[in-house]
Amino acid sequence: MPAVPEGPPGPANQTVANDYDSFAEAYAAENETSLANAYYERPAILALAGDVAGHRVLDAGCGSGPLSAALRDRGAIVTGIDSSAKMLELARQRLGASADLHLGDLGSPLSFPDGAFDDVVASLVLHYLEDWARPLAELRRVLTPGGRLIVSVDHPVVFKLVNPGADYFATRQWSFEWTFGGHTALMSFWHRPLHAMTGRLHHSRVPDLRHQRTTARSGCPRPIPR
Repeated sequence: MPAVPEGPPGPANQTVANDYDSFAEAYAAENETSLANAYYERPAILALAGDVAGHRVLDAGCGSGPLSAALRDRGAIVTGIDSSAKMLELARQRLGASADLHLGDLGSPLSFPDGAFDDVVASLVLHYLEDWARPLAELRRVLTPGGRLIVSVDHPVVFKLVNPGADYFATRQWSFEWTFGGHTALMSFWHRPLHAMTGRLHHSRVPDLRHQRTTARSGCPRPIPR
């Protein structure tokens, strides 16, 4: 997982970062069975969610729909949103033509009314965003009073492992090339130190906020103390 220098790509390399439409099928196949996704992060999110039977759940950043399918199997009424049209096509193939799926970006206002959902799940999504304040405010708005926001993000130590000389305490964008399924993709994320993550989540004022940090030994899933 070699790091890629910051800054815009040069004239000879105009690769777009996080272009999920260009590698949707390869990524979905990797996500389906990978150790981190299938055996660690997704089970952790489902453990945090617990009994969702009858709950209206927004899967924010649903991708190809594996988490949506698991939540629906547990009796949830699931709505999915993703910024990649290709990923939504794969999700619809998995979930069926009647699945409630929407093309949208967490960096923009959501099209749902206030209090539309009992739970919002944001699985490995927030680390793509520079600004967390507005997306978290929108997710809080669409939650019913007393609703739950269930979040997972890459553990911030990943940034330091890949960039050992970098300042862990700085909030900054970083990129790397990821090869999976014979495809190499340029990925770009926003690193935040752990205290910046938890501070922003705490100030989101969501009544029931649950989190899981992935790719590190973070112990059992648990609610953030309020």
